Amino acid sequence: MRDAFLAAVAPYQFFYHVFTLNKDPDLLWGPGFDHKRSLYKFAAGLTFENAKPYLVDARVVLDGTGDRNFRKELTKYLRRRIEDPGRGRLIRSVSTKQSHRDNLLQLADYVAGVSNRVFCRRNDGVELRRRYLAAKELTRQIWPKK
Repeated sequence: MRDAFLAAVAPYQFFYHVFTLNKDPDLLWGPGFDHKRSLYKFAAGLTFENAKPYLVDARVVLDGTGDRNFRKELTKYLRRRIEDPGRGRLIRSVSTKQSHRDNLLQLADYVAGVSNRVFCRRNDGVELRRRYLAAKELTRQIWPKK
């Protein structure tokens, strides 16, 4: 099933950036990690910082989880962090959708799953990435580093 899904989407032009949060308790400690919202914004900010050179009037679609206030907060945070006056508007809009109702969010979820399998050193994840996704990966960041 995994092979069939990735084979079906492989011909399409897309790329992705990976941000992996290493949840090793020896590496993640301190007051900033007590608040899930702050950690989520931090991870999203680093991911969008990596994607910044590729953004031009982008329409960002996020998984619709979380409450409305958090989604508004995250939208403002991303726009402020990714602002680049010399290049014009990098993010046109930020919206949310439920991933089970959006094919592109399902693809993003699946790519994230394969990336996690690679990080956890599962052979099937490494093979899937090599065969279908490696050429589409623009950046890979693991944080914190050991």
